[in-house]
Amino acid sequence: MKLFKSVHTYDYPWSLVSAANWQKYPNEHCSHVYAVDVLDRRVEPDTGVLITERLITVKQNVPTIILKLMGTGYTQYVREISRIDPKSKTLTMDSINLTLSSYMSVAESIEYTEHPSEPGKTQFTQQAAISAGTKLARWASLVEDFSAKRFQQNADIGREGFNQVLQRFVVRAEASAANQASAASS
Repeated sequence: MKLFKSVHTYDYPWSLVSAANWQKYPNEHCSHVYAVDVLDRRVEPDTGVLITERLITVKQNVPTIILKLMGTGYTQYVREISRIDPKSKTLTMDSINLTLSSYMSVAESIEYTEHPSEPGKTQFTQQAAISAGTKLARWASLVEDFSAKRFQQNADIGREGFNQVLQRFVVRAEASAANQASAASS
């Protein structure tokens, strides 16, 4: 099993970062993410927590020979469940691969929280556990190493893409706030 962890600070408040998260895809840096479909969304009446289940369609650049050996194509699916708690200012996202799960498991957990020492900023923590299944026991270490490197590359690209999405979102939010303030003073 290979473990991955990354922590990053966004220089924007949690409310903006968590709202921008819904506009993360598509973006030009994450061309491997083909589609994101909402399967279910509900608000827990007792807590006010918004729970969303999504199906993420990705197209990984994997050598054709490997895909043929595993009996699959370039398109893979990931199930994600997110929870937004506006009271505690926490957005958590847990995902697991649905495709090729008998060969390999990639369980990812992402958390956006208000930064513990800088309230105007947001702390991002991403963790993943990557493990080869029993069908790949002979090559488990090789497959896990390759997958961990690919995960790191995609995480870096994803963070870069989200930074651009976030910057555009902030510009729009500031323009909207300025327009509302102008309209209110008229």
